[in-house]
Amino acid sequence: MNNPIKSGHLRVSLLCAVAVGLAVASMVAVSGVATAASSPRAVKASHPLKKGLKVFVIPKNLGNAYFTTADSAKSGGAIAALNQLGEIGTETSGTAALPSAQIPAIAAAISKGANILLVSATDPVAVCPTLKGAMARGITVVTYDADAPTCRDLFAEQATSPLIGSVEVDIIAKELHDTGQIAVVSGAPTAPNQTAWIHYMKVELKKYPHLKLVSVVYGNDDTATSTTVTEGLLSRYPDLGGIISPTTIGLPAVAAVLDTAKYRGIIKLTGVGTPLAMKKYVLDGTCPEMILWNPANLGYLAAYAAVNFASGDITNAKGQSFIAGKLGKYTVGANGILLLGPPLVFTKSNIAQFHF
Repeated sequence: MNNPIKSGHLRVSLLCAVAVGLAVASMVAVSGVATAASSPRAVKASHPLKKGLKVFVIPKNLGNAYFTTADSAKSGGAIAALNQLGEIGTETSGTAALPSAQIPAIAAAISKGANILLVSATDPVAVCPTLKGAMARGITVVTYDADAPTCRDLFAEQATSPLIGSVEVDIIAKELHDTGQIAVVSGAPTAPNQTAWIHYMKVELKKYPHLKLVSVVYGNDDTATSTTVTEGLLSRYPDLGGIISPTTIGLPAVAAVLDTAKYRGIIKLTGVGTPLAMKKYVLDGTCPEMILWNPANLGYLAAYAAVNFASGDITNAKGQSFIAGKLGKYTVGANGILLLGPPLVFTKSNIAQFHF
């Protein structure tokens, strides 16, 4: 790469162009990326898909708009896919995005006779003993949004971690003309997706020697906590130029703090957010650009993959393929990963087109 700064900006521009096309194409993707995973547990067969399977959809926490979209029948998420397939789908979890709240929900689902668990892991280590116990009973375990690589059969990944992390840095670099202090307002420090994205942010920052990451703080996917830590950053770093918040709860909380005459357009903001929650802030310039994917499609993909696996129609071996309903054909990538596709970049020009 001859000019890292220009190349980074070009990647963001290209992603913006891709966004509209992806919306039309319903974000269909058919590739995968590598991570550690459990060994294949099933033998490839060509069977009719099983009906009446008990499927428990267990997000990081209930009451989170992102997971409501990813999971619900109304939005076209995981429960919608399960309904189409003739399965029994139930969403359950704790109200806090913490292992201590999620693990009892997983254990309860197992005790209720689950055939499939769809889990967004709050902690890739803490949830593993419970998930491994489920797998030992023959329960299919599929993660989505946040992985637990050593204790699941498949992982439906929203976009690759390197791309999510690097694009966010490229956006903030563009807004700050490659110079200034930045901070990150993340979710929970144990969340595997957040940890990975921040790692790749730091890698991408090496391309911008005049951008300095001064702090990473955690709002624990709670609006009040995210607001408090953001206010702390503004107090502690009077020369702060920008904030990245790679969490759909944190980003609107940060935006609400910055949406004043004192900060709007002065402290730059980007991150991962849902269009409905962030539309106001994108349109008024508080957060000119942000990224996401279609969370309903992610849940839908995870559900189809899980039912195909539980029915013995695919394994988690690379190259196995299946039809994920309206999303079309998907192929299992390395280490049991199904990749939804690249992130969408939302701006004033396109955010009104999306309703999730």
